[in-house]
Amino acid sequence: MTTAPPLLHATGLHKAFGPTTALAGAGFAIRPGEVVAVMGPSGSGKSTLLHCLAGIVRADEGTVTCDGRELNALSDRERSALRRGAFGFVFQFGRLVPELTCGENVALPLRLGGSRRKDAEAKAGEWLARLEVDDIAGKRPGDVSGGQGQRVAVARALVTGPRVVFADEPTGALDSLNGERVMRLLTDAARESAAAVVLVTHEARVAAYADREVVVRDGRTRSMEPAS
Repeated sequence: MTTAPPLLHATGLHKAFGPTTALAGAGFAIRPGEVVAVMGPSGSGKSTLLHCLAGIVRADEGTVTCDGRELNALSDRERSALRRGAFGFVFQFGRLVPELTCGENVALPLRLGGSRRKDAEAKAGEWLARLEVDDIAGKRPGDVSGGQGQRVAVARALVTGPRVVFADEPTGALDSLNGERVMRLLTDAARESAAAVVLVTHEARVAAYADREVVVRDGRTRSMEPAS
């Protein structure tokens, strides 16, 4: 893993929102199967960095390259297709569609990508079982616990076989026990499928699941390599 070239690579990222500077020359690199924790105080720019890396926000300056494709050179349609296929997302509050069952939520990215309903539901069932929540496939998000819902969100993020998973405070709304369970399942499943995980967190216990840390402070980044 450490010898592979970066899958996602960013250099010289600058981003401002009006007079407020969010990123001031930030850089980032992650390899296939690697889990990198992005840490920093509130307002440091870590969420903006994640949004730029995922192609949700365009940086004012700098480059973001994924699998040799420069994100800023892509059209909005191409960027959307990249996010649907090559990227997976896990947010703090899951953001599941409340009108759909948990199984339908996991199958949704596949359906949007053109998969047949039967095939999408079968694959969703496999991932729900892998994340240990197949027993709630027929329930709606409002009828399950926070920990269960977040594992459904992880299944949805991984069901398309993404190259990169972006997890923004994925345990922030959970108690410590459920948070540990979600992180174990997320990192184990991602590593088994060689997906890279960009993990934004402010919690040391969550960052402990990562291979290394990138610290963001005042819009700049510093990579903290693991001790040998």
